[in-house]
Amino acid sequence: SSRVLEIQSQMSERAVELLGLPEDRPCLLLDVGCGSGLSGDYISDEGHYWIGMDISPAMLDVAVEREVEGDLLLADVGHGIPFRPGMFDGCISISAVQWLCNADKKSHSPPKRLYRFFSTLYTALARGSRAILQLYPENSEQLELITAQAMRAGFTGGMVVDYPNSAKAKKFFLCLFVGASGTLPKGLGTECAAGEEIHQAKFTNERTRFRNAKGKSVKKSRDWILEKKERRRRQGKEVRADTKYTGRKRRPHF
Repeated sequence: SSRVLEIQSQMSERAVELLGLPEDRPCLLLDVGCGSGLSGDYISDEGHYWIGMDISPAMLDVAVEREVEGDLLLADVGHGIPFRPGMFDGCISISAVQWLCNADKKSHSPPKRLYRFFSTLYTALARGSRAILQLYPENSEQLELITAQAMRAGFTGGMVVDYPNSAKAKKFFLCLFVGASGTLPKGLGTECAAGEEIHQAKFTNERTRFRNAKGKSVKKSRDWILEKKERRRRQGKEVRADTKYTGRKRRPHF
């Protein structure tokens, strides 16, 4: 449903924001549990590149059908992250990591699977980068189990909770640092001593990159399409030649 998609895209935007990426260069991100590539769309719109991993062939089929810009890998992250050391500038994950707490097979040990995931993720991330993992913990034991395995693997950091006082809007982001420990970002909607809200990261549901002077979104405009096509060419993908018809509205059919 559209509400679910909206929440999903808000969480993706918040996760990317918490990564604190450099603004002057494109980065390569890992999306753990990428599903149909919704977070990836946001990463691409922000001008970054990504590789997505997911355990569900059906979800990845949808991502392929949607022609997402990232590369996709069918894999169980409980077996580890199979990329070379220091390859990624950051990692995000939306609503996926808590599944590692479930033992689906007799041979599955959640602490071992979590440790395998975190230790190989730590290796695959560049020094000084972050992993932002949004998750839905079932209880505090799960949170402790997940956090403990992340710390055992060498990460520093901790849990950032947005809107902790709201039953509906409360969101958990495990914010992990590789190498140099950063300061943990503040959760949205957390009160200061004086009682006013912290507006540390203003959260809007708008993508500001393609906006014209009147503030109208120019997504799907000719410039937006040309830039997207150019980006895909740079990735070595087949793209149709630009013509005077590129980005034109079609006439309605009767």
